[in-house]
Amino acid sequence: MEFIPVKLALSTLCENPDRRTGLSTLFPEFISHSRRLFPEVSWIVFAGGNAPWGTDDPAVEVCREFCSNERPVRRLFADHLLVAPEARRRGAAALLTVGFSPLRSAGLPIVMHVFALNRGAGGGGLRSAYRGWAVNRGLRRSALVIVNSAWSRSRLPRGGAPVIVSPEGLNHGTFSPLGPRGAPGFGGAYLLWVSNLYPYKRVELALAAYAGLPRAMRAQFPLVVAGGDWSGGRARAETAAARLGIRDDVRFLGWVPDEALPALYRGARAHLLSTAEETFGRSVLEAMACGCPNVLQDLPVLREVAGECAVYTDFADPPAASAALLSVCSDAVRHGSLAASGIARSGAFTYERLARERVAAVLAAIGKGPA
Repeated sequence: MEFIPVKLALSTLCENPDRRTGLSTLFPEFISHSRRLFPEVSWIVFAGGNAPWGTDDPAVEVCREFCSNERPVRRLFADHLLVAPEARRRGAAALLTVGFSPLRSAGLPIVMHVFALNRGAGGGGLRSAYRGWAVNRGLRRSALVIVNSAWSRSRLPRGGAPVIVSPEGLNHGTFSPLGPRGAPGFGGAYLLWVSNLYPYKRVELALAAYAGLPRAMRAQFPLVVAGGDWSGGRARAETAAARLGIRDDVRFLGWVPDEALPALYRGARAHLLSTAEETFGRSVLEAMACGCPNVLQDLPVLREVAGECAVYTDFADPPAASAALLSVCSDAVRHGSLAASGIARSGAFTYERLARERVAAVLAAIGKGPA
């Protein structure tokens, strides 16, 4: 089978280098694995001036001429009007985006990733309206749409661009049950929350569930909150912890880099996720891979990721959520079973699979597959 050399472009300008998200890790992993699996495919990556894109691969050009999301208006101007023409000038055969099809495509086929459907991360208002408009426009105009779960696919209207479901991947050399464990300042086990403090993640509900545990259980398992502040989310969470009388049992770590996360997961009795909505649930996968059981909001997409390897509850019902937490903290047999089954299930989610599925689909969509 002969492969035709092709150059693809990827805009990562939606990332703010000062406020990292899961995409900050996904994009570099996607490119590096695609280079190994598809050596005939070279890349142009549009990244902000301060974005941590370092590569010595001559087949990966990093263009830093445009603003990223630390300046959102200028970023939107660049993404919609300047990036596609520059990608075409540099020889790209298609442009991959996140959540939009540019107003000016310069004749390039557009492949749109859809990673977010909820309204909470954007804070509502103009951002929410823009997101809805951009995704709906992209569904009509893109050559291909990539989503990371079947649940996300079910939420999109039928018709328009073809859609593929490609689950997120994980670096299993980093996220594994083997290695150091524990959180800074904690000698024993703890419960763990991992997420940027977006409103829709509802950390206050997790705090309320934790507050419902017996005092002795809270003393045995403090709650560690790891995640970047967002629109005052940390201040609201700290206020909620004080109001619930558990401020001394909760430690806020702020943003934790990927290299420090595995030890946090390994040392945790359980990982909590009280979110109102997800399109995948990356922290769930990371926790499973490290042998950390999950206590999750009962959402179809989280069941899609974790299957039977998690405890599900409704965090809007604090007594029920407290009981779910207590069951994992107090039942060693159940804890061990959840940990083992989660490790096994996580093995199906790899960056190799992600890169293979997505690049092959892109090449097929633009007629650049194997000859």
